[in-house]
Amino acid sequence: MKVLIALFVVVLVDVVASDCPSTICNSMKWARCDGTPCQCTLQLSDTVKQPLDCEKLVPKCFLMKAEMYRARNGLSTRSIGGKPVETAFVDNDGIYDPDCDANGKFRNRQCNNTEVCWCVNSAGVRRSDKGDNTLTCEPADTYWVRLEMKHKEVPLALDSTKLKTGIQNALLERYKLEKERVTDVKYDKDSRLIVVDVQKEKGQPLPDLALMSYYMEKDIKALPLFADDKKTFELSVEGSKVSMENILVYYVDDKAPTFTMQKLTGGIIAVIVVVSLIVLAGLLVLFLLARRQKAQYSKAQPREMETMS
Repeated sequence: MKVLIALFVVVLVDVVASDCPSTICNSMKWARCDGTPCQCTLQLSDTVKQPLDCEKLVPKCFLMKAEMYRARNGLSTRSIGGKPVETAFVDNDGIYDPDCDANGKFRNRQCNNTEVCWCVNSAGVRRSDKGDNTLTCEPADTYWVRLEMKHKEVPLALDSTKLKTGIQNALLERYKLEKERVTDVKYDKDSRLIVVDVQKEKGQPLPDLALMSYYMEKDIKALPLFADDKKTFELSVEGSKVSMENILVYYVDDKAPTFTMQKLTGGIIAVIVVVSLIVLAGLLVLFLLARRQKAQYSKAQPREMETMS
């Protein structure tokens, strides 16, 4: 009888230990939900668990920190595939370990836990040359995002007018982005290229365009961040489903970036140097030819005077 009572108490404690209706966080598949009251959290470091609202998209800065934490600890950051051999390594899609404020916003200066620092915009994208930890950065907000997407092959070319409606509906349904934020859609049927401009008013904090873009990039690259990671970004155009095979994101800030020549890659700098040398060589050749002609003219002039005498 005592054994039964003990078992009942254990079961009761286990039931009341958490009042979570589900252990799944819809907007973030790596989150864990438990406790009383129920709280969903995302592991950002060995000691930090960030509380989440699973009805909203998770701030990009928190997402990047979680990805870096998982990558450092050998945890999967991808939905399909995996490490083929022990010596294989992963391209972390250009992410770094960001410094976030309490609300999940990127701090203006990022250093990736090193002495090398750079300035970022509200999307966490570098917008300056790299410097040391004395670098001063001003806030810069991304108010315009351009999405260049290539869709998979379809039987018939898409109607550009109905394509915009399909994109607006998809962004609203999956990322809760208002339809009026999609300001322009261009379509090249031959290259299957779709260019989408998404904008907000300058100076307004919402919507977070960078957050929408980050979730969308992961969806199209088959690395969804949602709990239901079998579903990805897909358009419905005239009743037909259209999927994407590639995406490129451009960010436009309310302040111009401060890149200098340091931003140029070695290859580009080499090309500039070679072109400059060719131009200088051409100018030198012209100078020498002009000098030679002048010398010949100077020598010929006395001979002509002698003949005339």
